[in-house]
Amino acid sequence: MRQSSSAAAPTATAAPYAERLGLPWWAWPAGLATAALLAVELWMGATGVRAWLPFVLLIPAAVAALWWLGRIRVEVRDGELRVDDAHLPVRYVADVVPLDASGRREVLGVGSDPLAFVVQRPWIGGAVQVVLDDPADPTPFWVVSTRHPVELATALLAARDAA
Repeated sequence: MRQSSSAAAPTATAAPYAERLGLPWWAWPAGLATAALLAVELWMGATGVRAWLPFVLLIPAAVAALWWLGRIRVEVRDGELRVDDAHLPVRYVADVVPLDASGRREVLGVGSDPLAFVVQRPWIGGAVQVVLDDPADPTPFWVVSTRHPVELATALLAARDAA
């Protein structure tokens, strides 16, 4: 029994990481207030069914749009970096650079590459640059927004070293 429990330990991810790139709290009231204001503007110029229809359509559409904007998940598990539906095996990670807002701006501006894979959310200041080492892939690096760039970089490097 003792041998089987130690054999299962290496298959676990060394440093799991999970984060959802949700919107800040203030985006929800602002988005819903904007939808309500637009619905009121349309309500004022219509009668009958057309008067309440903007409320029925615009408020749920605003909720759906706000949810969609904050749906992206960033995870390091099972030997992969997962960003939404993209997967990167950690064996192809050469280096990980945590970036603050100015570093992210530089990597996406002056230091940009048209072949880079970018998942950037403007309401999140930090990011990581994942430099790739895969001769079969023309993508030089990934840039992924995160609220905790150092923790994500640490988890990626630990998962790479464990693999």
